Amino acid sequence: MELRSVPKHLSAGGPPTTTISHSVYTSRTHTPTPSTTYPSHHYNEFNEYNEKQSLEYIEQPPINLDEDEGVSPIEEVRVTVSSNDDPSLPYNTFRMWFLGLIFTAIIAFVNQFFYLRQTQISIGYPVVALISLPLGHMMAKCLPTREFRITLVPFTRIGFSFTLNPGPFSIKEHILIGTMAACNANTAYAVDIVILQKVFYGDEQPFVAGLFLVLTTQVTGFAMAGAIRRFLVRPADMVWPSTLVTASLFRSLHASSTGSSSSDLENAGRMSRMKYFLLVTLGSFIYYWFPGFIFPTIGVISWICWINPQNAVLAQLTGSQGLGIGTIALDWSAVSYNLQPLVTPWFAQLNIMLGFIFLTYILVPWAYYTNLWDSKKYPILSANSFQKNGSIYNVSAVLDSNGFLNEEAYRIYGPLRISGFFALTYGVGFAALTATIVHTMLYHGKEIVQRWKSAASGREDVHSRLMSAYPEVPDWWYGLLFVVMVTLSFITTVKYEYMPWWALILALFMAAIFVIPVGILQAVTNQQPGLNIVTEYVIGYLLPGRAIANVTFKTYGYIVNVQALNFVSDLKLGHYMKVPPQSMFLVQVVSSIISCTINLGTATWLMNTRPNICTPEGAPFTCRSTRTFYSASIIWGAIGPARVFGHMDGALYSPVQLGFLIGALLPLIFWAASKQFPKAQWLKLVHWPVLFTATSNMPPALPYFYSNGLVIGFVFMFLMRRYRYRWWSRYNYLTSAALDTGVALGGIVIFFAFEMWNIKMPYWWGNPDPFATDLKAAAMDHCSLGGRPLEQ
Repeated sequence: MELRSVPKHLSAGGPPTTTISHSVYTSRTHTPTPSTTYPSHHYNEFNEYNEKQSLEYIEQPPINLDEDEGVSPIEEVRVTVSSNDDPSLPYNTFRMWFLGLIFTAIIAFVNQFFYLRQTQISIGYPVVALISLPLGHMMAKCLPTREFRITLVPFTRIGFSFTLNPGPFSIKEHILIGTMAACNANTAYAVDIVILQKVFYGDEQPFVAGLFLVLTTQVTGFAMAGAIRRFLVRPADMVWPSTLVTASLFRSLHASSTGSSSSDLENAGRMSRMKYFLLVTLGSFIYYWFPGFIFPTIGVISWICWINPQNAVLAQLTGSQGLGIGTIALDWSAVSYNLQPLVTPWFAQLNIMLGFIFLTYILVPWAYYTNLWDSKKYPILSANSFQKNGSIYNVSAVLDSNGFLNEEAYRIYGPLRISGFFALTYGVGFAALTATIVHTMLYHGKEIVQRWKSAASGREDVHSRLMSAYPEVPDWWYGLLFVVMVTLSFITTVKYEYMPWWALILALFMAAIFVIPVGILQAVTNQQPGLNIVTEYVIGYLLPGRAIANVTFKTYGYIVNVQALNFVSDLKLGHYMKVPPQSMFLVQVVSSIISCTINLGTATWLMNTRPNICTPEGAPFTCRSTRTFYSASIIWGAIGPARVFGHMDGALYSPVQLGFLIGALLPLIFWAASKQFPKAQWLKLVHWPVLFTATSNMPPALPYFYSNGLVIGFVFMFLMRRYRYRWWSRYNYLTSAALDTGVALGGIVIFFAFEMWNIKMPYWWGNPDPFATDLKAAAMDHCSLGGRPLEQ
């Protein structure tokens, strides 16, 4: 996962909504240098020349990975993760469970409570990591050290002994606490289905039905992860780049004053990691008050548009609400929102850049200014649904009293229309899914087959050897969990009529079939194509007109896949951190069950006590995200993809379905070409799944997020890595963690100090009134025409 903060203009004027990525603690025992050997063909082809050039700037010779088996073959891992382990460190302790479950309960309640408010706030990983550290140290000093014994069978010696205080608070305990917080930082996806049924469709189900629905969608993926961990955790190739950010965070919190065990000579004159982290975090916290509250315009400087803001075409091309060409974002929450420029490998960022440019700067302008699909009637960059005349589509006008499509009303009201940009993003999303499968088969198929035959085959690194000291989670644990969750899923979906039994089987099959391809892509490139679109698409054709069945199918197909990969990411965290897998398994399953129960209980309490919830009259509990979920249930469920992407009732967008075919063919063509022309190295650098996935978060991400993030990525992941390697290897990932932490803390303080009490920053040029009658002043970047249609 990623640590991300939603920029102010995307969070309804509120502070950032933060989700947290997991990572690993590390300490370095030698001076790392770039390696010219990478197991992944994408790492290898791009980095080989870059790293050879980097050696000119490194004082020590490169590590010979064939001779030194005590280091990781992956450079990013080698400079971040310790190659040593201390098995005596405590981990499965009373204080770990006490603090972890307390924070789980707090996060589950607070994040669900604010999730339904107009202004959302989320407590996540950085806050828990910072607060739990002094609490852990305090418990290590205050709790008694005596040993207690519990007898399970009276008058026998059958039982166990434990102590409340096994010694100093350890990094492994801290990681397990953070893992509990991180895997529950996002509210349970299926809670929206429960709200949808009661508030929007008037079909209230028993609490136990909602609880089983939430539990099974969140935990089934954990069970599925057991079958794929041999492919995605143990191999050195599976880096999981996002884990390296929190690695630097924990390194700064737990390392010595120098941050490593290197010689005094090596660290002489260098700032300690702890000091560096605190200074950058403080700077990020202070600075975020400007784009986040005082001076929001500094985050969207559309300077080209200011030349002539009344020119609609110029505003569409250069404004922040348009294509954002030349827009400068001096706001880390915008720059890092999707790309994570200090984390994502540069070869992946190159592919993201190509995909972004092709869609945003070529396809979208071509479609818009040639008026493809009547695009000029709608804003150039919009995810809304429209009527033919450009008015916002009122979905309630085409539904009957039970929430089903009224075909006669639909015929009279007119077909649903979307912007050309939005239609093209669907096509690119379709291509990303088939490209991911084909790419995985071509480039990783042999390795998958080998690992399926033998868990011991394939190249493993020092971390795999160190983890051999800890017992693996037995397969029957995963198997039992899977059987229990699937059984509950069948009971829930069939008894309470969420969807037919065969739909559940199909949803779980889709989640399973994509989990390895998507997992490999995420582990290598830090990009994850979601299954939300394709699951809505498939069930929309199979069960047209059934909105609840559509969102339920999507949740099982999409979230089970996501949760499986989240669990695998946590296992990789434990793999790097040398935390026993059984403890990682237990803390995630137990904390998720508790978190799901609290999420649903909080939402149910609010629905029963807040009048007019999820309506404008129920402010501040307007359920902004849930209403978006409701709209998706109407478009994909009630209306159905056949009326949008098919050939029913005047659908226009059927050509975008060619994305499935294009996504399958392009990786095959380039793979064959690379075999035919082995000297054409650039062919091996093209990664079609990343190219197509590049713009998967747009919307809500905006084009200028990408353009600014890619510039930052070029500076840090290419220039700094090549020409300032020592600084990069020591501080790069720590810088990302510190910037993220400062923004997250800043957003939380701004919310609780001002916005929770409806205290607003006075309007001025740098904080324009969004309701101003002056079109120029109404937009945050003073370029409001960029978000308006060309034909009105």
